[in-house]
Amino acid sequence: MIARCVLDRLVGQKKAAGYLKKSVREGTIAHAYLFVGPPGTGKKSAAKAFACAIMCGDDGCGACSACNRIKKGVHPDVQVWEPEGTASYLLDEQIRPLIRDIQLAPVESSRKVYVLAQADLMSDSTANAFLKTLEEPPPGVTIILLAPHFESVLPTIASRCMVVRFSQIAPQTAEAILAEKTGAAPEEAKAALAATGGVLARAVEFLDSSSRREARVRILAILKDLPVYDGFDVLKASKDLLTLVNAPLEEVKIAQAAEVKEREEIFGKSKGKALEIRHKRELTARERESVGEVLSITESWLRDCLALSQHLDDMVVNIDVIDAMYEVAAVITPPAANRALAAVREARRRISYNVSSQMAIDAMLFDIREVLLCPRS
Repeated sequence: MIARCVLDRLVGQKKAAGYLKKSVREGTIAHAYLFVGPPGTGKKSAAKAFACAIMCGDDGCGACSACNRIKKGVHPDVQVWEPEGTASYLLDEQIRPLIRDIQLAPVESSRKVYVLAQADLMSDSTANAFLKTLEEPPPGVTIILLAPHFESVLPTIASRCMVVRFSQIAPQTAEAILAEKTGAAPEEAKAALAATGGVLARAVEFLDSSSRREARVRILAILKDLPVYDGFDVLKASKDLLTLVNAPLEEVKIAQAAEVKEREEIFGKSKGKALEIRHKRELTARERESVGEVLSITESWLRDCLALSQHLDDMVVNIDVIDAMYEVAAVITPPAANRALAAVREARRRISYNVSSQMAIDAMLFDIREVLLCPRS
């Protein structure tokens, strides 16, 4: 396996990457895997990288058409499935379309890869419905399940999979790895990890994206100016912000539309419609990730203000705006800061319950503005 394999680019997971590379190199790819590890360890990124190594004709080069489409989520033979809405378990009606899709022949490759996120949310009935497919998928199909802990997955499911464990990375180690991988300064690495919830792979992408870094600057500027905003200013800032963070998805939408059109021309309208539905689901997941960055950046800024108010300057991650945060820290009390942080948590909860991202961000900014107007209460 050549060094430029996409699996070599997984940060902080050398053991897991080595195991997956070996299975591709030796032709011992299993039909089912269970990737387990805490949030932020890069399981989904690893699953996509593994899919590249499986599907690419050049051992997962990361640069060919197949690899690029897998990374963008538009390859017809690589699918990522996630629970929808607020379900505390994976619904039977969600798993059955997946089971049917797995039985279909590949569109353009000799293999297919399915990534099923949050496999720990399977109920007994869902697991029973999925068990036969997991145990004996069609030839050339690889199913990758993702879960935070091995023990959280039903034994009947876990026992059918090859288990790959992903380890938690200490913040200081993550910062050092990110700086080494990207050439970023230590303060840039800290800010990128804060913006992406500590997920190294996403932090690498963040540093490589001028639009995402621009969005961070805009978010921090809005937070600084919130106390002088009126209601109209808050709503406008919120709208502009979501437009900015979703801008990178336009390229994905164009690629998806082209793929749907091509599939309709080859296989007919019904196949194109099925692909369009899957693309919509994937795009929704990407939009949530973008909004998640808004929340993570906001949360990190508020925590920095709280840390500075308690003279814990060494805990600050948004070093580039520390002067503005000192102004807030000079007047804000811990209870007030905690109320503002609660507004971020509430925004996450609302979005998980399918409240529109725009409404959730609007409400969050209004709540934080109220706190910043009365920071001592």
